[in-house]
Amino acid sequence: MQIAIVLFDRFTALDAVGPYEILSRLPGSETVFVAEQSGPVRNDNSSLALVADRTLAEVPNPDIVIVPGGPGQTPQMGNTVLLDWLRAADATSTWTTSVCTGSLLLAAAGLLKGRRAASHWLALETLRGYGAEPTGERVVIDGKYVTAAGVSSGIDMGLTLLGRMAGDRTAQAVQLLTEYDPQPPYDAGSPDKAPADLVEEWRAKSRFILQ
Repeated sequence: MQIAIVLFDRFTALDAVGPYEILSRLPGSETVFVAEQSGPVRNDNSSLALVADRTLAEVPNPDIVIVPGGPGQTPQMGNTVLLDWLRAADATSTWTTSVCTGSLLLAAAGLLKGRRAASHWLALETLRGYGAEPTGERVVIDGKYVTAAGVSSGIDMGLTLLGRMAGDRTAQAVQLLTEYDPQPPYDAGSPDKAPADLVEEWRAKSRFILQ
C-alpha cells in the first residue's frame, strides 16, 4: 500500500502532515512525499520545508493520493504536469483524497465532476465552477474520492479513511495513541459558529472573492 502526499510551493503544512500522522501508521504501508522535483518544498509562510523524496514521475501508481491545499494551490491550477499526474494516478488509485483547497486541484483535473466535495469554507463555491457539488461537511466520501474541509480536518479525513481500510479498532488505536481529543478553547472553527463580523472580514480578504 503506497500513500503519496503531493507537495508544491506554499502548501499548508497541516494539510499534509495531519493525514501523514494518521495514515502513515497503516500497517504494511509506505508513505512518500512527492513533487515535480525532489528536494525541500516550502510551506505557505516559508518557515517550514518538507522533503519530497521522489518526483511525481517516480511514483506513477500510488494506492492513495493525498493533495493538500494552501495559497500555493492557486498557481497550480494550470500546472499541466501536476494535473496530468493526478489524472494518471487516479486511474489506478484505490483512494484519491484532498485536504482544504487541495480539492480544487482534483476538480481542475476533472476528477470531481458530478461529485459531492468539501474544501476550505472560503473556497467552497469555487468547486461549483468545476462541476462539483460543494458541501460544508467536514469529510465527504463520494465513491473513492475523500475530500476534507479546511486544514485541521485532514486529521479527521485520515481517521475516516484508516477506519475504512483497517477497521474501526485500528483507527481508534491511532486516535488514542496520537491523543486526538480536540477540546479547543474557542468555538469559532466554522463560519456557522464564528462571530459574523470575523467571517465577513476574512471573506473580504480571501483570494477566492472574485472566483
